[in-house]
Amino acid sequence: MATRGSIDQIAFRYRPADSTTGVTRNTAKRLARRLGVDETQVIHLALHEMAVKLLPQYEADNAPLTAAQMRQIKKRAPQGKKRSVRSSLFEVAPE
Repeated sequence: MATRGSIDQIAFRYRPADSTTGVTRNTAKRLARRLGVDETQVIHLALHEMAVKLLPQYEADNAPLTAAQMRQIKKRAPQGKKRSVRSSLFEVAPE
């Protein structure tokens, strides 16, 4: 079991006034009450939301699509009156 000293921690200081770069403790408490969690969880939720919005959620892949991948896309495209996939959106690797 990890002891309190072995867990990575940072100092967190609330701002004296709410702004675009921080919030007061009163605001954090209000958020906690509204969400039904404690202040620490409010911070984690806010950081998670930022991470999802700002950080890539998958490994970058700059390779062009293969012909097989294009066939899969075309096969899975919704079937309606218009049946086309704009292949110009993707580079296709030669087979």
